[in-house]
Amino acid sequence: MDLAARLEQLEELIREAKSMPLSSSVLVNREEVLEMIAEMQEALPDEIKRARWIVRDREELLGKAREEGERIVEQAHEEQLRMARKEEIVARATAEADRVVSEAEERARVMRSEAEDYVDAKLAQFEISLRKILEASQASTKSLNRTLDQVEVGRERLRGPATAAEAEFARPQEEGQLFDEEEER
Repeated sequence: MDLAARLEQLEELIREAKSMPLSSSVLVNREEVLEMIAEMQEALPDEIKRARWIVRDREELLGKAREEGERIVEQAHEEQLRMARKEEIVARATAEADRVVSEAEERARVMRSEAEDYVDAKLAQFEISLRKILEASQASTKSLNRTLDQVEVGRERLRGPATAAEAEFARPQEEGQLFDEEEER
């Protein structure tokens, strides 16, 4: 029988024992009470062993739970640090990417500006060259017209006074005009 059951029996024995008149004392069977106490003393080491075993198991479970809790907290802390490092790396990478993009955009703007300046300078040179060619062409045309006028004057002098019909025949042909058209006149 276990210790708790024996204690209940002892309590019951004392409650049911005869009371002494005018006192709170009771009469109990000494042998019976001593026997119960002896049985409890024998059961006590087993109960203590069980209690110690329960306490040891409880402490072991608490230790394991504490270790598991500490491990979980440590893992959470490590994960937090890892995530913070990742965020820091991402932030640095983003900042570096922004810097590279800004530099590339600035280089592109400078190159575009330099290219526009170069093209503008080349177009200005081309315009100057074309103006010179146009002026030379116009001067050549004027010179050719003067030369042509002098040739006509020279031819007229050579021929002397001519009749209107001869003058018409001597007139240079316009481009696209046929000889037959002259004869029809």
